[in-house]
Amino acid sequence: MRSLFRLLQAVAATACLGALPLQAMSQNAATDMPHVAWSRQATIYQVNLRQHTQQGTIKAFAKDLSRIRKLGADILWFMPLQPIGKKERKGGLGSYYSISDYTAVNPEFGTLDDMKAMVKQAHGLGFKIILDWVPNHTAWDHAWTTQHKDWYKLNDKGEIFPVTFHEGPEPEYWTDVVALDYRSEDLRKAMISAMAFWLREVDLDGFRCDVASLVPTDFWERARRELDAIKPVFMLAESDKPELHRSAFDMTYSWDLADVFKAIGKGKAGAAELRAWLKAENGGKAAKVYPRHAYRMRFTSNHDFNSWHGTDRELYGEAYQALAALTFTLPGMPLVYGGQESRLDKRLEFFEKDAVQWKSYELQGFYAELMAIKHANPALANGQYGAPAEILDAGNEQVFAFRRQLGRNVVTIAVNLSAADQSYRLEGASRKLAPWGWSIATRH
Repeated sequence: MRSLFRLLQAVAATACLGALPLQAMSQNAATDMPHVAWSRQATIYQVNLRQHTQQGTIKAFAKDLSRIRKLGADILWFMPLQPIGKKERKGGLGSYYSISDYTAVNPEFGTLDDMKAMVKQAHGLGFKIILDWVPNHTAWDHAWTTQHKDWYKLNDKGEIFPVTFHEGPEPEYWTDVVALDYRSEDLRKAMISAMAFWLREVDLDGFRCDVASLVPTDFWERARRELDAIKPVFMLAESDKPELHRSAFDMTYSWDLADVFKAIGKGKAGAAELRAWLKAENGGKAAKVYPRHAYRMRFTSNHDFNSWHGTDRELYGEAYQALAALTFTLPGMPLVYGGQESRLDKRLEFFEKDAVQWKSYELQGFYAELMAIKHANPALANGQYGAPAEILDAGNEQVFAFRRQLGRNVVTIAVNLSAADQSYRLEGASRKLAPWGWSIATRH
C-alpha cells in the first residue's frame, strides 16, 4: 500500500456525524437548499445484495453491518430489492432494475419483515438506508401493464414495447423492461405512494433514483415535497442534470471526474487534466454548472462500472488508490462499492449469482483511514457545508496539489499522478512522493 499519510496530524479524536460546528456552514447557507444533518459529513457505501454474501440474502448481509460500520460508512445504498420480472428476463436471475412489484421484497433476498429488521439493526448502529428506485420502467409482468396500460409508452399500434433509445449511433434496446409515461397523473400518484410505502413501513431514509433524468423534473420536485412531509429524506439521482438540484435531489453523479480518472488509468491524462477539471469546477468553463449546495458523488466504481466497464485494476492499474484518495478529499461525497475494501478483482455478473470473494479485506484499513479523515475535518464536509478546493503550485507538473480550508481547519492534499518518484514543494518545504503516492496533511 502506498499510503503516505505520515503528514496526517492533529486529527480530531472523534467525528460527530451531522453535528458540525457553526464554522462549517457557508456564508450563504440560508439561501442554499438544506440537506439532512446526517448527510453533511457522510460517506456512502453501495450494497449489491445478491453478490455481497454467498447466501445473497438480507439476513446474511445483516451479519456484515458491524464491519461496514467500523469501516466508517454512513449511508448504505441498496440496489433494488423488489421482485424481478420473469417475462423477457435476462440471464438466470434477471436484472435488479426489472421490477414486477414496487412494494414487495424479492423472495431471493428474503421477506419484508427481514428488511424491516435489518433497517432497525442498521439504524441502531448509526447507518442511514437508501433504496435504489426504478421509476422510468417496469418489468413486462408488472400488474400495471394489464391494469393500467395507459400508464405506459405505446408504439404506433397502441402496444407496450421495450425501452428503446435512439441517442447513440445505433438503437439501444432494454428488452426486459417497458417504459412508463409520466403524462398520467394517476401514475404519478401511484409512484409516490409506492415510495412512501417504504418510508412508512420500513423506515427507509431516502432513495437513489435510477436514470432520474428520463423522468420529468417536476415529478421529482413533487415527490420530494410529499416524501419530506413523511420524514426528511436524502435523494441521490443517477444523473448529472443540474436542474435536479433545484429542489428535488441532494446529490448527483460526478461522471465528469470519473472520466478523468479513467483517462489517467489509461495513461492519457494526469495532473494537468485534474487541474483543468478543478478550475472548471471552481467557476471556469465547465460544461455543466451546479449550485454550491449540490452534493456530487465522487467514485472510482459502482455496479455499472464494475460489471460493464472493468475492475479497478483494469480501469486504473497502479493509480487506483491515489484516485480513491481523491474521491475522499475533493469536494463531494465519496462512494465505496461493496467489495472494493477487499480489492475486488473481478467483474461481477449482472444477471447471475457471482459472490464477492472477500479474502483478507486487504484495503479495509485504507478505506477506514480515508473515512476517518473525511469525518474529522469540517473542511471536507459535503456541499455548502465544506470548503472549496484551491489549486496549489507544487513546483512539479506531475503533482496535483490542492487545499481546502474552513476556519482553522486546513486540509492540504498532494498526489503524484505518475509512475516515477516525484519531488515537490509546498509551504516552503520540499517533499517527495513515491509513484502514485499521496499525502494528506491536516491542521485544526
